[in-house]
Amino acid sequence: MAFTEIEYGVADGIATITLDRPHRLNAFTYTMRRELIDAFDLADADDEARVVIVTGRGRAFCAGADLGGGGDTFNHDRSEEMFGGEDTVDGSPRDGGGTVALRIARSLKPVIAAINGPAVGVGVTMTLPMDIRIASDTARFGFVFARRGIVTEAASSWFLPRLVGISQAMEWAATGRVFPAAEALQGRLVSKVVAPDELLPAAHALAREIVGNTSAVSVAAIRRLMWSGLSAASPWEAHRADSILMRDFGSAPDSAEGVTAFLEKRPAKFPMKVSRDLPAAVPSWPDNPYVLP
Repeated sequence: MAFTEIEYGVADGIATITLDRPHRLNAFTYTMRRELIDAFDLADADDEARVVIVTGRGRAFCAGADLGGGGDTFNHDRSEEMFGGEDTVDGSPRDGGGTVALRIARSLKPVIAAINGPAVGVGVTMTLPMDIRIASDTARFGFVFARRGIVTEAASSWFLPRLVGISQAMEWAATGRVFPAAEALQGRLVSKVVAPDELLPAAHALAREIVGNTSAVSVAAIRRLMWSGLSAASPWEAHRADSILMRDFGSAPDSAEGVTAFLEKRPAKFPMKVSRDLPAAVPSWPDNPYVLP
């Protein structure tokens, strides 16, 4: 698949998506929206892609929406650039950043954000459904929507408070200020801050640990269990899902191989594939209550 605003490649079990508009600080467009969704479709369908890393080319991760349209950038009547094409939800055009965030949320592969520079607006909200965020110490973050006269998007009003707590989420969103990587680390938006030349090596080291030691099907199921559990009404819901999947996985080839390899003190060679072996009981998340693609 040919891309124009991102780069996509798979090597050594790792799919890397690079936002690729460095002349515009990787600002978000309708084309980038569509290409990101397509790239995650590719990664999910490819059993060789065990982990996804998302980063930016040049000195920015993503500077937010491309504001080249001026004051009408977010006016759907005059510009469709920030919206989800012909899709609507309750009669309104879908937020384009939200279509990306929800596609990332559905990923069957763990997703690592390697945030190499400024991540502002949709540039930061698109990372919230990613599983792990690592930042360069040159990165800057900003939930700047109130300073642009719009609202938080990309389903970030759901994701951000769950990641950092409501008080921290509201401080960042209500002020709209841009803050450094050290504050993002203190506020638990990112899990690690490293020097710029250590960023991709750190992301790859983490990805290789997953690729080299785990069952792809187990990781896919655990990812869905973890995220869906954030909105479970009770731990009993998690217990029910765990019980069904422990039954399904316990009699499957990957479980036999994992235990045998441990007892024989050797690396496991898990035979199961996400594309064909994911149990039907793995949660389909996030649930879609609307008639949407």
